[in-house]
Amino acid sequence: MYETGRDSMNLHQLYLTENDCYKANRWITPKGVMVHSTGAENPNLKRYVGPDDGFLGVNQNNNDWNRSGVGACVHAFIGLLADGSVATYQTLPWNMRGWHCGDDANSTHVSFEICEDDLTDPEYFAAVYREAVELTAYLCEMYGLDPMEDGVVICHAEGARLGIASNHGDVEHWFPRFGKSMDDFRNDVKEELEMDSYEKFKENMERYRQELREQPASDWFQQQDQAAVEALGIFKPDGAVTYPQDLITREQVGALFARYDERRG
Repeated sequence: MYETGRDSMNLHQLYLTENDCYKANRWITPKGVMVHSTGAENPNLKRYVGPDDGFLGVNQNNNDWNRSGVGACVHAFIGLLADGSVATYQTLPWNMRGWHCGDDANSTHVSFEICEDDLTDPEYFAAVYREAVELTAYLCEMYGLDPMEDGVVICHAEGARLGIASNHGDVEHWFPRFGKSMDDFRNDVKEELEMDSYEKFKENMERYRQELREQPASDWFQQQDQAAVEALGIFKPDGAVTYPQDLITREQVGALFARYDERRG
C-alpha cells in the first residue's frame, strides 16, 4: 500500500507562498536537519499543504498552512496523498528561514514534519520513516552535512535538550513504538548516503567506460601493433580489435593468452 524505498523518494514541490514565513523572505545557511511530527491524528498531506495539485486531494476544511496569518512553516511534509501513497512535499525553499521550533534552530536547520496517524500502524510508520531517511540523506548531500556529527540531524525533542528548540517531545513519542530511535535514524541516513555514493560511483564508471569505448586506437598502436594483434585474433575470433581504449577484465586477459597460445601452437 505504501510504496517507498531506496531511490524512490516521492518528492513534490508546492511552495506555501501565502504563508508568513514565505512572505518574510528571510534566508539561512543550513547547518542541520530537524525532524518533527505533527502531533495530530491526521496522516493526510492536504491537511497542511494546498491547494490541491491533482495528487493531494481537496482540503474541505480550508485549514492548510498556505494562507496569510499562519506564522509556522516547515520546509517539507511527509504523509499521504489522496491515493493513499506516501510522498514528500517541499513547502519552502530549503534555505529559506522557516518557523518550526520556536528557537535558534529556525535559523540553522532545514525542517520537515511527518504527518502522524494514530501511531499504531507499522506499515505507515515504516513507509514514512523510510521516506524521512531518504529526504534527510538528500538534504545532507545537498549541503555537505555529516549526519553523525553532533547537532546536525536531530529531532525537535533533541533540539530542546540542546537549548536550540522549544520544549516538544517529537519524535521520541513515536519512533520507539516501532523499535526506532534517533540514533537508528542517523545511522540509516549514513547508510543511505554511503549507498548513494556507491551507486553514483557505478554510474560514473559506466559513463567513463562508454567514453573509452568511443575512443579510436592510439596512433602508435595503429602504426605498429594493430595489424599484428588482429592477425593473432586476440580480441575477437574474427580478428577485429574491439574498443581498443576500454578497460580489460581478468577473464579477458585469460582469453587473450589462451588465444595467443592457440595461434602460436
